[in-house]
Amino acid sequence: MALLKRPNGTEDILPGTSAEWQALEAFLRSTAHVNGFREIRIPTFEQTELFSRGVGETTDVVQKEMYTVSARESTFTLRPEGTAGTIRAMLQNGLLNEALPQRVYYILSCFRHERPQAGRLREFHQFGVEMAGSQEPAADAEVIFLANQIITELGVKDVELHINSIGCPTCRRNYHNALREYFLPHKAELCETCQERLDKNPMRLLDCKSPICKEIGKDAPVILDYLCEDCSTHFEKLKRNLDLLGIGYSVDPRIVRGLDYYTKTVFEFVTTSIGAQGTICGGGRYDGLIEQLGGPATPALGFGMGLERLLLTLHNQGSESLAEPDPCDLYIVPMGEKAADKALELSSLLKREGSAAQTDVMGRSLRAQMKYADKIGARFTMVLGDNELEKGEAELKNMKTGEKITMKLNDDFVDHFFDIEIADRLAAETD
Repeated sequence: MALLKRPNGTEDILPGTSAEWQALEAFLRSTAHVNGFREIRIPTFEQTELFSRGVGETTDVVQKEMYTVSARESTFTLRPEGTAGTIRAMLQNGLLNEALPQRVYYILSCFRHERPQAGRLREFHQFGVEMAGSQEPAADAEVIFLANQIITELGVKDVELHINSIGCPTCRRNYHNALREYFLPHKAELCETCQERLDKNPMRLLDCKSPICKEIGKDAPVILDYLCEDCSTHFEKLKRNLDLLGIGYSVDPRIVRGLDYYTKTVFEFVTTSIGAQGTICGGGRYDGLIEQLGGPATPALGFGMGLERLLLTLHNQGSESLAEPDPCDLYIVPMGEKAADKALELSSLLKREGSAAQTDVMGRSLRAQMKYADKIGARFTMVLGDNELEKGEAELKNMKTGEKITMKLNDDFVDHFFDIEIADRLAAETD
């Protein structure tokens, strides 16, 4: 019978690497809390209409990439991103009736059916934040500050912040007309998707990955020339706030982002460390989304950060792992049935006090047990046999230094082991 394999575009996070993921997630949570964001958890799937209305029917995500299933009379979709579901949860649970702005963050898995490549999977993990209630450019700067703080403190190198404004519906109307006028003579040369976009949402043409469409669009009009006074003022204030915060940036008028809900500010943190797909964080303002999903007119903004891309970038840059797998503190090696009973008792006492203790459950020989203890990175080992049980003491061996310490197998065993373990950790930190 053939071995079943994981679906294409997915990855297994194994015990050897899960510690790094846990360390990254703990860091993200801590940094979000420092910046005033609280965690929200939302369902893995939502009604399909949420994404067609929120993300936008003309986007690649909705047209080509969603995983949708029918359940009796309802249609559900695995979330392709975090913003729409988060806004739905905020509305349904009345968070916008509380003190504003509302600041929330999430760590979740998302699903998109696209061609797998480095840092881009069909199931991927995302850290994201959403802030609802403020229309001020200072809110944009705060959200960008958080993303920049994460990237900086993680030590990610060669990252540039690109910013743009894609205006509001009022000024975008004139811009859309200019884009249609520019692209119309080239309509026959455009890809099939962009031919459809030309009438429905011409700004999507600027986000097309087709080399031909990119070449045609390189001299297209830029949105910054069409901003209304309010959007232009907002963008200038954002730049001034970023200057005050000491965050470097470049204005990139070609950034439009891939989702329809964005307005005014859009931004991306871009690196060259993972090839052509170099965006490790992207976001912006979506002042019309809450109203579009049935809520009151409320300004909002946020960003999403792909965790696979973030870790891939760090690894490609030669950064050390964020965390090593937690080792076994003590491996007790029993020889004989009575010793096995005692080893089980001692290891359980240690585990109840929070120490990672293990003992043999395979019936291995002494040599095989010591080999196993070495493989799992046990910091200490202790052999228990009839002689040790009779004397009421055994030798604790430091696997790194080879030092041996006699341990009494009495009521003070746990406290004595903790004293030795703490001293060893302090010595390791000093070294």
